[in-house]
Amino acid sequence: MATPLPINVGRLTQIAGFELVRMFLTKRGLIALAAFALVWLIILRYPIGQAVSIISSPNFEQIARDISGSIGLSKLLDWPEAEFAMYWLIALYSFPVFSLFICSDQTVGDRERGTLRFLSLRSTRFEILFGRFIGQLAVLTCLVAITLVATLAVLGYRDPSLLVGGVGRALSIFLILIVTFTPFVALMTLINTFARSSRLSIVLAILYFTAGGIVVGLLQWQIPVLSVLDYLFPGVQIEQLAGQNLPLLSALVIPLVQTAVLLAVAQRIFARSSL
Repeated sequence: MATPLPINVGRLTQIAGFELVRMFLTKRGLIALAAFALVWLIILRYPIGQAVSIISSPNFEQIARDISGSIGLSKLLDWPEAEFAMYWLIALYSFPVFSLFICSDQTVGDRERGTLRFLSLRSTRFEILFGRFIGQLAVLTCLVAITLVATLAVLGYRDPSLLVGGVGRALSIFLILIVTFTPFVALMTLINTFARSSRLSIVLAILYFTAGGIVVGLLQWQIPVLSVLDYLFPGVQIEQLAGQNLPLLSALVIPLVQTAVLLAVAQRIFARSSL
């Protein structure tokens, strides 16, 4: 049996960097990036570009007040940067779904092509698994940063005097969004340890949220104390987070704990699986 290789930061960085190269410097990645850019251009042009008129309209304000009891949207009406209020809602609900698709091929593609076995000769399984996780998270981080800068540009074009406050708002949104999306990437890392294709990993992720949510809901209906099982699902705090009704510590701790648990399970399965 071969002696396990020690964990090497250089190899870990190279594996993570490959994910950035695959997204930004390959034909398939550029096509996906073009589709992403097109969608966000539309979002920037309409809901974000017209955020002031939308949020200040009596209809939106009334809707926000009516549902403030559930997610507290009324607090967003107090943001002077209306563009970021709109961005916050759109990004918070769209990026988790997008991350399931963009992170669906972390190790399954290499397993299908037979290159995973070759990689394991030069890197530890932990480096492969964690490196791909970091790489996918880095890709999402870049995309979030790009959309935030674009939103900041829209804000500056409307009212340059709001730019200083907008930069602070953008940084806080950036931090919270990245931490919020992290367990979704970790979930796909876990599913990749036993899925046999990227399509199957997406299907399994959808089943996890839908079928798993139904099962947990039924269990909670019978035994209310099992409501703690909600924390098995990444994004459990998003509804409260959307309306700024969740303390910052909880907003950061919940997804980080979920990420740690998902990665620990993924590493255990990956270490015992055949390549």
